[in-house]
Amino acid sequence: MLPKWLRVERIARLAVFSALALSGHAMAEGPQATPSIFAPASTPATQIYHLSFFILEITAAIFVAVAGLLTYVIIRYRARTGDDESEPAQVYGSNQVELAWTVIPILIVVVLFLTTARVIFAIQDAPMPTAALEVTAVGHQFWWEYRYPKQGLVGQDFVAVNELHVPLSSTDHPTPTYIKLLSADVDHSFWVPQLAGKTDLIPNHPNDTWIDPLQSGLYVGQCAQFCGVQHANMLLRVYVDTPEQFAAWLANQAKPGIQDPSVVAGRHVFETQACMNCHAVQGTAATGRFGPDLTHLMSRDTLASGMIPNTRDNLRQWIKDPNTIKPGCLMPAMQLSEDQLDQVTNYLETLK
Repeated sequence: MLPKWLRVERIARLAVFSALALSGHAMAEGPQATPSIFAPASTPATQIYHLSFFILEITAAIFVAVAGLLTYVIIRYRARTGDDESEPAQVYGSNQVELAWTVIPILIVVVLFLTTARVIFAIQDAPMPTAALEVTAVGHQFWWEYRYPKQGLVGQDFVAVNELHVPLSSTDHPTPTYIKLLSADVDHSFWVPQLAGKTDLIPNHPNDTWIDPLQSGLYVGQCAQFCGVQHANMLLRVYVDTPEQFAAWLANQAKPGIQDPSVVAGRHVFETQACMNCHAVQGTAATGRFGPDLTHLMSRDTLASGMIPNTRDNLRQWIKDPNTIKPGCLMPAMQLSEDQLDQVTNYLETLK
């Protein structure tokens, strides 16, 4: 029969493994409201998830074994009343023990290294299918730019901002999205944990990652590399659309900006102030590249890289003084009058 301390250790180990497994399975259902590594919805994320739990199980077993032995020794050899306090027998070296605590850790490290390397190369060296979507993501302080090339029914390149739309993939019809990662200024990191691992965006050093989401919905992430004062608010939103939704979104995004004659006063203010030096609206004289493209501003759910809902009041306040919402952002307050603010807001609300 096993000693009591060993039975306790084995029960504790099983409890740890069960808790880890249950926490993963309980959360692994569809898009999560906050970034989560426990609900993988794409092949790279799934491989990383299984690798993580494999490593957690090994390290948990080591912890339980060491903690169990330490607890046993503390209890078994504690000081007792009546001890003669003489020095115990001294053991000077043991080849068997020293070999064990040298060879076993080496074997554990080798197993972890080989397993991790296999997953890394499986993700990095995955061949790109002909049906894959290619997107270029550019990190800016503190927002995201997505460049879509010509494809399908869309006869021209176009730019989306802060909200990445990709098609749903499936095992029967794989449609992965390959993302080329660039930085316009400092280091950033593209991380949507339900879809893939962290990949850095480094100035003058193109990088890449890929995802193949198997469930539609909104997946959230975060710039995971400190990039300045608003790093924490450089949020990521990835919309996984059904084929029909994605085709409709592509067709709309490829259109030029709407020219509504009822808001000509707002367009005039936009084009005669400094707005057009930084922002672009396709089909107009505004061709700026320093700030987000506004051609389809109102098709987005959020403003300020996912910080606030895209509502009229938030939009007007953002135009009036962005730093009241996102202190440290690079867009200055334009010192517009109240009438000009209303006119520009009215104009931008037509850009759908």
